[in-house]
Amino acid sequence: MHHPFTPVASVPVDVRNALVHEEGWQSWSPSGAYPLGARPYRPANDNWATVCYRPGVTVPAGTFQGEGLLAVAPKGEDGPVVVCAAVDPLSSVPSIRLEVRDDRAEISADGKVDFYSYLGPGGIQGALADWADSLGLDDPRPAPTVWCSWYEYFTAVTEDDIHENLRAMDTLDLPIDVVQIDDGYQKALGDWLTLSGRFRSRADIADAIRARGRRAGIWTAPFLVDPASDLAAEHPDWLVRDPGGGFAHAGRNWGHDLNVLDTTHPEAAAYLTDVFRTLRAEGYDYFKADFLYAGALDGVRHASVDALTAYRAGIGLIREAIGADAYLLGCGAPLLPSIGLFDAMRVSPDTAPHRRPEADDHSQPGQDSAEFTGVGRQWQHGRLWINDPDCLMARPAVETRERWAAHVEATGGLMASSDRLLSLDRWGVETTRRLLSGAAR
Repeated sequence: MHHPFTPVASVPVDVRNALVHEEGWQSWSPSGAYPLGARPYRPANDNWATVCYRPGVTVPAGTFQGEGLLAVAPKGEDGPVVVCAAVDPLSSVPSIRLEVRDDRAEISADGKVDFYSYLGPGGIQGALADWADSLGLDDPRPAPTVWCSWYEYFTAVTEDDIHENLRAMDTLDLPIDVVQIDDGYQKALGDWLTLSGRFRSRADIADAIRARGRRAGIWTAPFLVDPASDLAAEHPDWLVRDPGGGFAHAGRNWGHDLNVLDTTHPEAAAYLTDVFRTLRAEGYDYFKADFLYAGALDGVRHASVDALTAYRAGIGLIREAIGADAYLLGCGAPLLPSIGLFDAMRVSPDTAPHRRPEADDHSQPGQDSAEFTGVGRQWQHGRLWINDPDCLMARPAVETRERWAAHVEATGGLMASSDRLLSLDRWGVETTRRLLSGAAR
């Protein structure tokens, strides 16, 4: 349900020098500061609008819009900063708009927001960091160093690929704490405990990782369900519905449409709990939970709760199942409603072996899009969680690998390698070792 926009403030601005920071809805939504004359990044098609932006929300042309958070530096980075923020970001995230009329910024919102001026150092990043500090969160735990299968093998990863890279970590003397198996080990989205034909035993591979003195990590997209999965066929009542009686639609990816697990259904909640308890019992203690936007989609659920309440409760089920000591990384997650739930959080779109995102849509994989939003959300690091700038790729086939490595290193965030380690040349090995060695351990 969308409320009308009502005026919040009218701020005089120097139209030549002023900057506006838009905070995007979720990990992959473009976020950062723009000059007033710039055209902010917007979705190139309706599917990406659902999967990577705030679903059901369109922004009028010529308007800046932040989801729960917007900041304007009326005179540029050296002057004061006006911050507009959700009053209760965990339960209500209003859209906040800024339109320039003559030499004034007219700010409006469709819900309750706080509005104040920040006079301290650091420009927009300093102002947003000050807002984060005001939340009074505990300092996040340092992140382990990670090797992840995704950016080399994608969904074709095999158990033998994991073994090869395990051996290579020893051979190359790389300080990797966690070996994280990404998408591809499971039969289907939703059928998390049923293996694809490329893996023989999840427990055995976890044992092999731990036998080499490393920790076992695993990827899930816990709120997504493939319509062709066993879960969807056997338990259609576990899926979120749309008001017309069909299934709520989480967009399209991997070549098919996606449904949403209703974690307010007691049996679906019990299933999700069993998935994560099982993985934890098998020896996995680092969990990357991905495509989390799906858990916050509007729809008809078993319990009559709003989408953000259902989302936070769903993440709560996961945390309870894996235990307080396990490390939880979020991705594709609605950011403000995730505050206080995660150890680390992806704060940008996916990187890629290439620089430019498809259709110049800055929610899509690419080094340019990952850098823009990663820089724009640097203020979150160490305050809301450990920032995950996405993985280092240092193999020779990666475009502008030196620039990408410099970005990852500069964030000071979660350091993860995602190459076939034996494909690294001397520069790749040395760079990977340096970034992993320099991480807070």
